Amino acid sequence: MKQDRAVGNWLLLLALMVFGMVVGGGHARTIGAGFSIQVWRPFTGFIPPMNAVDWNYLYGLFQRTAQYQAHPIGMAQYKALFWPMFLDRCWGRLMALVFLIPFVVFLLKGRIQRKLALWLGFIFVLGAGQAAYGWYMVRTGLYPGVLSPPPEWAAPHLVSAMAILFLLLWTGLTLRNPEPVRIEGAATLRGFSTATVALIWVTMGLGALVATSGALKVFNTFPSMDGHLLPPDMFAQAPVWMNFITNKGTVQFCHRLLATITAITALTTAVLGLRMKLPPATRDLFLLLGGLVALQYVLGMATLVLGNNELGFVHELNAVLLFASAIGARHGLRGAVAAPARAFAPAE
Repeated sequence: MKQDRAVGNWLLLLALMVFGMVVGGGHARTIGAGFSIQVWRPFTGFIPPMNAVDWNYLYGLFQRTAQYQAHPIGMAQYKALFWPMFLDRCWGRLMALVFLIPFVVFLLKGRIQRKLALWLGFIFVLGAGQAAYGWYMVRTGLYPGVLSPPPEWAAPHLVSAMAILFLLLWTGLTLRNPEPVRIEGAATLRGFSTATVALIWVTMGLGALVATSGALKVFNTFPSMDGHLLPPDMFAQAPVWMNFITNKGTVQFCHRLLATITAITALTTAVLGLRMKLPPATRDLFLLLGGLVALQYVLGMATLVLGNNELGFVHELNAVLLFASAIGARHGLRGAVAAPARAFAPAE
């Protein structure tokens, strides 16, 4: 891949905008706005309600949701839910423009070759699929008894968004620095770093299950679960696999366990990285990784003990930053190789 810092910076900007989507979507979920807009207009949805007729139409659609029927609200309260969700959707449309316009310009100027163009087109299709998936998730609000986005929908939504973030960051960083720096003796560190990225990604998916299943409101003690090592009725639901999605105690236990394994792995990776002779930028990323994972674990414990959704939102945002730092650190190890074998002089 040929170096092109401008194209790389553009992709890093898009990665930053993915973080913005997590901010908007997470805030909408935290305040209960996920089902507030029951209409999807991909090309004209940036136009806000202009008059009372528009507002009454949107409010009428919201009144059909199980959320409204369980907890009726007035028009003023509805507007307070509408605007955060509306801005989140507008941010998604802005992302599409920030992708498409520079993509066409770079393509016409010959800055993007065919192979890279196909790869970027694939990433765009993933983003479009993410938007469509989000709409169908919103439509679940019309199902009886569904008061908020279901965990089996919300968790894949976040995990797939993080996959897009990974692709944008990795491709952008590679375009900025296409030639890996050879780092001898860092093969083991590269393995730990790869494991850290994967573990953070999976742990975030479990965290999304906790946030959307209501699992944050049970077993608000740490490290035990109300005095238990394992949650009672851990496999009470049938079929058994449903316990790992909708059983609040099971979901929380799995997140606790994997978060602890992830934190230990990430801290070990950070310490190993700081003990090695690495390029300054890569070493800084390992330092950042260690700091963010320590903060993340403390935020997780506090969120759990307090049962606080707002703090959980901060926990989610820090997880994205942690994931990005782990990706950056792993990218800096592309040129890692095993230490050369030592030659021993024959005994006299």
